[in-house]
Amino acid sequence: MSKFLHYFFVSSLLLTSSLTLAQISIPGSTRGGAQAQNMNMGHFYGKVVDANTAKSIEGASILLLQNKLDTISKKRKDYIIATILTDKKGEFSIESLPVMGTFKLNISSVGYAPYDQKLSFELNFSGGKPADMTSMMNAVDKDLGNIKMTQDAQQLQNVTVTASAPLLQLNLDRKVYNVEKDLSATGGTAVDVMKNIPSVNVDIEGNVSLRNAPPQIFVDGRPSTLTLDQIPADQIASVEIITNPSAKFDASGGGAGILNIVLKKNRKVGYNGNVRASIDSRGKPGFGGDVNVKQNKVNFFAAAQVGFRKSVTTVHTDRLDYLGMNKTANLQQESRPVGEGVFGFGRLGMDYFIDNRNTLSISGNLVRGSFKSRDYIYSSRDTIAPPLIKNDKSERKIAATTNFKNTGAVLGFKHNFARANRDWTADANFNASENTNTSNYQSYYYDASGNAKPMVGGERATGGGSTQFFTIQTDYSDPITKTKKIETGIRTAIRNFDSWNDNYIQNLTTGNFDLIPAIGVKYKFNDVVYAGYASYTQQIKNFSFMGGLRLESSEYKGTLITKNQSFSNKYPISLFPSVFFTQKLSKKEDLQLNYSRKINRPNFFQIIPFIDFSDSLNLTVGNPDLKPEFTNLVEVTYSNQYATGHSLLASAYGKYTNDLITRYQYRAPNPNPNKPDSVIFTSYANAQSSYTIGLELTGKNKIAKWWDITSNINLYKVAIEASNLAGTNNSDLVSWFGKISNSFKLPKSFSIQLNGDYQSRTLLPSNSLRGSSGGGFGGGIFGQTVSTAQGYIKPVYGADISIRKDFLKNNAASLTLQCSDVFRTKVSATHAENGYFIQDNFRRRDPQVFRLNFNWRFGKFDVALFKRKNLKSEMESMQNMQQVGGQ
Repeated sequence: MSKFLHYFFVSSLLLTSSLTLAQISIPGSTRGGAQAQNMNMGHFYGKVVDANTAKSIEGASILLLQNKLDTISKKRKDYIIATILTDKKGEFSIESLPVMGTFKLNISSVGYAPYDQKLSFELNFSGGKPADMTSMMNAVDKDLGNIKMTQDAQQLQNVTVTASAPLLQLNLDRKVYNVEKDLSATGGTAVDVMKNIPSVNVDIEGNVSLRNAPPQIFVDGRPSTLTLDQIPADQIASVEIITNPSAKFDASGGGAGILNIVLKKNRKVGYNGNVRASIDSRGKPGFGGDVNVKQNKVNFFAAAQVGFRKSVTTVHTDRLDYLGMNKTANLQQESRPVGEGVFGFGRLGMDYFIDNRNTLSISGNLVRGSFKSRDYIYSSRDTIAPPLIKNDKSERKIAATTNFKNTGAVLGFKHNFARANRDWTADANFNASENTNTSNYQSYYYDASGNAKPMVGGERATGGGSTQFFTIQTDYSDPITKTKKIETGIRTAIRNFDSWNDNYIQNLTTGNFDLIPAIGVKYKFNDVVYAGYASYTQQIKNFSFMGGLRLESSEYKGTLITKNQSFSNKYPISLFPSVFFTQKLSKKEDLQLNYSRKINRPNFFQIIPFIDFSDSLNLTVGNPDLKPEFTNLVEVTYSNQYATGHSLLASAYGKYTNDLITRYQYRAPNPNPNKPDSVIFTSYANAQSSYTIGLELTGKNKIAKWWDITSNINLYKVAIEASNLAGTNNSDLVSWFGKISNSFKLPKSFSIQLNGDYQSRTLLPSNSLRGSSGGGFGGGIFGQTVSTAQGYIKPVYGADISIRKDFLKNNAASLTLQCSDVFRTKVSATHAENGYFIQDNFRRRDPQVFRLNFNWRFGKFDVALFKRKNLKSEMESMQNMQQVGGQ
């Protein structure tokens, strides 16, 4: 059965890709967008000034009309939909306009010639590239600039919007994944979202990789201490996949790219929101909701989510140890760890519109959680020293508790100049997280006949840590002309870490736990990055280019308090250039070549000299002497919107890395003074280099009015030069990864989403972190595969399905039923070998879990609800505007 599913998935993926390539020359498809007629989200604003003195004109009369069909006379005529006066600053603002329709703007004031201007929002369904969510919202929120009364009218630049954003939008510089369209992510976390995004691979522990390397995770365009499993999927509007960021973005990440999570925030006049509830097949519920209210100069938003979880994992390990002197040991381990817990998420914020061109924003979030895990590890070990064979069995009981808290705050300011798209922003971002945990271990040993050996004392590990992340940044953007643009900005990022860990052994006489000072750790770490960038963009007919340079200076300091040891490293200035060349081949075809230089600095877990004793087979320790790795990245991208509903994005990419940060293993004396033997440590070191070359294809195909397919194939080769590390050899491997997502719209408001993915055998990401099940210090990396250069992941594939039913008036409510890993095929199977051992590991987590979600959306976008009652004319204008939008 599993082989049949494997071949079925691979064949389906290849068939879809062939269909994408075959249809490039086939024109024609159905057009959509009828829902756009009801989108009352347009916004015009501007400032009226004297043409000679540039002084503002107070009390100028603003009249906005719309031309529409009179249902009685059957003739078109102009209807007044808004009448207002400019304020003391000469400013005016008209909101909640239908995005479809033709408008006339008339301005009059005593002593000035009348001013007339035609305005319109034009919807484009000709197959051109759709804008991402942020661009769409900016397009319908239009600044008319300084309007000079004595001069000719300035035509409003045409705006292209999409009536309903698709699941995936393909742009040259990024892919935009609209989470609200993803049925399978409802009620889950950001980890569930990432599982369905093209180019992104998520293992069963929730570790994310982008093109076989761990990317940077941003929240609303800034780094965050939030982890993916702490962000509810229902709070995410979209995820931006940026594979080769320009100089505007951090140089960190080693060329692995950026996944920017955009949280929901609405600026429609009125109020809107939703409430939701869920329960899974393990009886774990979830509750949440959010609300957004905009009136006058204030836009307020709030959200809350509470979720209960239970995770069950099955683990099997086979290992052969080489002990020297023709002595070996065969080991088998079985375990079934179970974790249960609860977490809460809250978010609160507001935008204050000081005037038409100045906005102040503030928001904050709080996440708290507590999780408990329990595990029994059954081990059987045969030690062979010819002619003797010694057999031992053991049971290891583990119970761990983890508590965490995350707080964050963002303060931002934006100023729009009179010239369109010229703006200045400044913001400060603060994130702080704390965690504490306690893990108890009790081991029982038996001889070959199953008789219990003398009891040994239990073990206990306690630990905790905190992280503070503060960034301050300012950016300036200026379109000098219609074809030239400059951008510049500066940024400072400060990160502070501290952690502690103590280990105890139980005294069998007293029952108390005695501290082992020799293996306890208390540690501090500080990292500071100063950065500045500038970029220049110019368009010459169908050719455009952008050149940028980023400067970063960084330093970090660490102190091992328990041993009074310190270390530091400083990099005065590093240069990170980037260039993007784009040639528009036709209205629907683009070709782009880009290059950038990146850096990957050692992270906290890689440099902390703390030994994790949770798994006696895999002791892990950081390396404070790690150096950053530098990567040169080049990418060629071809985009073709060859028909309505059909598009192809093809990328050939390559990257070369110096001083690659990789995992490796070595043997050293046991750090426990009561055990004079030697043990194997897993740590991190700088290998010589590595390179990756690959070809990625992403296609979107509208097979029928009711069936859409998004497919992604990534074929790549990874090679690692690591012979400079003792016991480690060079390695390379050709691999491929594929995803396919089917969306079906069925009668009676039913919809189905079917997702599948396949990952061939591949090398482990060179600087991947411990599995997310560990929960922090002191627990849970048992069974994880070891060194990158010495191991690989075996092929894995699986499928998920979701079914949704919309109901109530205007489909305001929905029920969604999901099932993960439908065929129980998602298994993390790994192989590792070196001069010390050969190890195979099998790990399955949470197969065939069902989850039922309920969601009810509410809202009324009626500005009259929030206006003062004595403003009769404004209320009447809004009523007329709503009538126009409904016809």
